[in-house]
Amino acid sequence: MLPVESIKEKLNIFSGNGGGIDSWLSCSKTQTILESLKDLEKYPLTRARFNQLLTLAHEAPISEAMFKYYWLSSSADHPYDVTAIPEYDESWINSAFITSIDQFYWGMYRFYVDALLYFGSIRTAYQTFRELSDDELKDFFKPFVFRDAVSNRGLALDSNTIPKDDRYLISEMACKSYEIGAKGETEITKMLLDMYKESQLNGRHTVSIRQLLTGENSEKYKEYQMQLELSADDYMEETIQNEEDIKQKVGRVSDKFKAIHTLALDNTEKYLSMVGDLDVYVATSMRTRYDFRTMADFCERVFGDERLKSLNIRYFDPTLSAARHHEDKGLIECLMVKCAKALVMHAGARDSFGKDAEATMALSLGKPVVIFCNEEGRKKFFKEVHPLSRLIHFDTGVAVGALVTSSERDVSELLYRTLTNKMQYVLEQREPGYLILKEKLTNCIVRLQTNDDYLRETFWNYYHHKLHRVNKDEISK
Repeated sequence: MLPVESIKEKLNIFSGNGGGIDSWLSCSKTQTILESLKDLEKYPLTRARFNQLLTLAHEAPISEAMFKYYWLSSSADHPYDVTAIPEYDESWINSAFITSIDQFYWGMYRFYVDALLYFGSIRTAYQTFRELSDDELKDFFKPFVFRDAVSNRGLALDSNTIPKDDRYLISEMACKSYEIGAKGETEITKMLLDMYKESQLNGRHTVSIRQLLTGENSEKYKEYQMQLELSADDYMEETIQNEEDIKQKVGRVSDKFKAIHTLALDNTEKYLSMVGDLDVYVATSMRTRYDFRTMADFCERVFGDERLKSLNIRYFDPTLSAARHHEDKGLIECLMVKCAKALVMHAGARDSFGKDAEATMALSLGKPVVIFCNEEGRKKFFKEVHPLSRLIHFDTGVAVGALVTSSERDVSELLYRTLTNKMQYVLEQREPGYLILKEKLTNCIVRLQTNDDYLRETFWNYYHHKLHRVNKDEISK
């Protein structure tokens, strides 16, 4: 038999001010409820007795299905590993009632995790689940269970291989530079020839491409500096003595660009062909040749994880894909973010609108978002400061947070846990009624419920409220 004070302390994390089941352990009947839980080995908690305690606290009764689902089964087809929740003991499975305070704690913990994950509200989750049948409960969670579908689908079509050192040529800036214009000339050829003519007028006939791009004659094309430096990287240090040298050097890379661009376009079609089964979208910003090499290595290491390979993982590698038109690229990427099961963002050394927008879109769709930062300072910024690391799921209003790590191994692990439904969560109470749910590996906040009554009630009263403008004709009816 446990002392009442010990039970109260253990169950304190489940007490709050939400006006629902989170209030039943902090009401006028709390002492009676706790007294009824102190000797569960001798007096097990049946569903009927549980409902009596709930009713004493002015809370609605629980269904047989919900009672069995959360306290008497391990739910193998759940979206995360319920056996990893604190206090789990397999002897409870398929029993008829609750026989220990640890078992009671385990079931409550499970329910609270689900409530925060899918509702953002303990009260709303209880009101929903308490009326569901066994089949309805299982059907609710089915869309979030990936394990069987992922493991049984076989291999995807292979992408075309492109040498890492040449992948910069699929960038939009390289496309602008090497596409043949209306006059049969590439944009980079035109600009380099123009700068070289200026150099000749100034008496410099033998110069390197770098000198052309950084000298006084480059001022005219200052706004194209980043594009030119990326596109000319292959021959940046080479010397030219006449206009033909420029045409020859550009032509050499232009031929390579055409071949690589064709392969990248074909890869994009293959990515689109598997978009219905896409597991992971990789968001990043690549502005230099080094960025492309770095991202190629990152994808190789993360998705080369043997466990991910065993799942025949489908992921979008941004270093292997190109679009025919600039506007098409946005359509393609938005579709893949929408369809992917998860998103990985490589934060890099600088911010960019593109990758931030993609990560924001995924979070707003309620998808797991993993942010990789290879610097501790950047990691701390995204984990604790960046406003877009915590948003809301637009459809449900549930608060959602990103997973931030500086370990590539953790990225692989998080993806594996997501796709095999083995995620682990830690429930914490910051203060009475203020609940946060953390992902265990990164210790990042992924869900929360505020204890601010005014904010909570205003938010839920208006978030799903549909504004309807009434016109004069409708009034007359």
